[in-house]
Amino acid sequence: PIRMMCHNGEINTLRGNKNWMFSRGGLMASEYFGNDTHQLLPATSDNMSDSGNFDSVLELMAKASERSLPEAVMMMIPEAWQDNPNLSETKKSFYEYNSCLMEPWDGPAMVAFTDGRYIGATLDRNGLRPSRYYVTKDDHVVLSSEIGVIPELKDSEVKIKHRLEPGKMFLVDFETERIVPDDEIKEQIASLNPYGEWVESSMIDLEKWTADSGSKSAPFDFSQTNRKL
Repeated sequence: PIRMMCHNGEINTLRGNKNWMFSRGGLMASEYFGNDTHQLLPATSDNMSDSGNFDSVLELMAKASERSLPEAVMMMIPEAWQDNPNLSETKKSFYEYNSCLMEPWDGPAMVAFTDGRYIGATLDRNGLRPSRYYVTKDDHVVLSSEIGVIPELKDSEVKIKHRLEPGKMFLVDFETERIVPDDEIKEQIASLNPYGEWVESSMIDLEKWTADSGSKSAPFDFSQTNRKL
């Protein structure tokens, strides 16, 4: 059963995602579940589809941790944050830090998700799956991979008509009763913790470390390549 999401497309990195989630099982701990934490695992299985595995991991992160559903989705389906001049430093730091905890579940895929408070959708950074949404004048929302799924919906009744862009999130918050813009929700989540400080203090850039240490690598002798192989 799919409990928190559905999607159009496929997860092409599925094997790697499942392997990494399995390897993390020994490190997972919960103060709430204590010695029973192992009952939550394994989160992935070869007996489930790509949707089933994604849903299982999403549920684990959203319900067995303090992360909100949008934050869990951001971790699993990040924007193209590397070498992106249009992304704020706050969001870059969030994505860089969390890339050490969760590798992207890359599609092409459009993923819709909900937990009762939020309902939304996101498109992976490759953007190879169509996704359009309408907001009507009486505040109904329609999001689909195709146009014309509700043929009786007249253009005169539509207030907003737009497409979901690569790496972006469409989010409805039922608690505040509004559509939350992509930049707003992501900046809010990325500002919850000092991710930039954590990255600076805890990660080592090998190129920078090599340059600062003054060490030089010996020139490569290509004439010895065949012998070494």
